[in-house]
Amino acid sequence: MENNKKNSPSTRRQFVKTTTVVAFAAPLILKSSVISGKSTSVPSDKINLGIIGCGGMGKANLNACTRHPDIVVTAACDVWKERLDPVVEQHKKTCTGYTDYRELLQQKNLDAVIIATPAHWHAIQAIEAAKSGLDIYLQKPMTMHLGESLAVRNAVQKHDVICQVGTQIHAGEHYRRMVELVRSGNLGDIGTVRNFNVMNEAPDGIGIGNNTEIIPEGMDWDMWVGPARMQPFNPNLVKDAFYHGFWMDFSGGWTPGMAPHITDLPIWALELGYPTEISATGGRYIIKDDGNAYDNHEVLWRYPNLTMTWMSSLTNSYGFDFSRGQESRRRLGIYFHGVNGTLHTDYSTHTVLPEDDRMKDMETPPKSIAPSPGHELEWVECIKSRQQPSCNPGYHIKVDAPIALSVLAMKLGRSIRFDPDTEQIVGDEKAAKLAIPEYRTPWKFPTEYL
Repeated sequence: MENNKKNSPSTRRQFVKTTTVVAFAAPLILKSSVISGKSTSVPSDKINLGIIGCGGMGKANLNACTRHPDIVVTAACDVWKERLDPVVEQHKKTCTGYTDYRELLQQKNLDAVIIATPAHWHAIQAIEAAKSGLDIYLQKPMTMHLGESLAVRNAVQKHDVICQVGTQIHAGEHYRRMVELVRSGNLGDIGTVRNFNVMNEAPDGIGIGNNTEIIPEGMDWDMWVGPARMQPFNPNLVKDAFYHGFWMDFSGGWTPGMAPHITDLPIWALELGYPTEISATGGRYIIKDDGNAYDNHEVLWRYPNLTMTWMSSLTNSYGFDFSRGQESRRRLGIYFHGVNGTLHTDYSTHTVLPEDDRMKDMETPPKSIAPSPGHELEWVECIKSRQQPSCNPGYHIKVDAPIALSVLAMKLGRSIRFDPDTEQIVGDEKAAKLAIPEYRTPWKFPTEYL
C-alpha cells in the first residue's frame, strides 16, 4: 500500500510546528470530507481518528481518546455490523463505517488509528497502518509471535509513526510508586521476581458443543478469522476479549492476554532487557471445552542478573498473599525478592516484608515519576508533540517478545536460548522457524520488516 504523503507523519509534524507559531494570527483552515453523502468540515488542527475493532475494549479506548478536545472520530471498522453501527451512529456527523480495514486505511485525511481487534490481527494491521503513515494505538498483546513483535517494532521505527501499546495499567499512579520503591534500593539486590495470574474456570471452561456454521447476520466470519487457521464459528469466541484466551489461534492463551500488564512492572522497574533463556511447561490438563488453549502455564525467564517466573492457572485461584478469603475469583500479583526484603504488589496495593531488621529506618522514596493523563490521552498528546509514548514498541518489545517465546517454549517442550544483541533464537532451527508465523492464504507475513 502506498504511503499517503498528504497524511504522512512529517506533514503532520510540520503542521503542528507551523500552527504553534501562527495560532493567534492565522484564521482556522477547514478540511472537508464526505460522510454518507454529506460534506462535513473538520478543523485542521484536529486529529482525525479511526478505529479498527469496535468491541468492548476498542470502544473504551475510543471513548478515552475522545475526552481530548482535538480528537474527531472520522472512521470505524468492524467485520460485524452489530458492533460497527453503534460506533458510527455515536459519531455520525463525522464518521464513515467500513467492514474491511484496508479501505479504512485508505481514507483521506486520516491521522491515527486504534487497533483493538483480536490478537491474531495485531501485527499485520499495525504494520499496514504504519506503512500508511498513521499513528497507532495498539491493544495488547502487541503480537503473538517473536517475528511479529520485531516486525511491528521495525515498521513503527521505519515509518516514524507514534505508537502506544495498550497496557493501560502502566499509566496508573500505583505502578509509578512501585517503580520508585524498587529503584530506591530499599529492597537491596533483587535475585528473583515472581508473577502470577490465576482463576478457576474448571472443568467446563466456555462450554462444549457450540461450534457451528450458523454465522450471525451481518458478520464476515472469513474476515474475522483473517490470517489465522480457519475453523467453525463459535458464539462464545466472539463475545469479548476474555473468551479469546481459550483459543490458541486467536490469542496464544491467557499468558499473552494478562502477562503484558503484570510483567510490565518488573521490566520497567528493573530496566530489564531481553532474557537469555526461556523455559516453560504447561498444557491443557483439566478443562474440556470448545477451546484448545492450555489451562496451566509455568515460565522461567533467565536474565543476566536475575530470574523471573510466571504462573498462569485456569484451574485454581489461590493467590498466595493475595488470597483475601476463600471465594473463587481471578487474582494476580508480583513478588520482588530482595536481600533486604520482599515486595508483593498488584494493580493497587502493596506490602513490604523486611528480612529481620535490614530495612530499619529506610524511608519511602519521594515521587519522581510524573503522572500520566491516562494511557490513551498520553498517546494523543504524543501525536501532537511527535515524541514516542511510554509504552511504544521499542520499550514494549522487551515485554512482548519474552511472552511470545514462553508460549513457543511450552509448545516445543524445551528451553529456548536467545541472543539479546542479535534478537535471534540461538541453536534451534525449528524454534527460529516457528517464531515467524505462517498466515492463511491470501494473507502474508511482512518479512521485509525483519
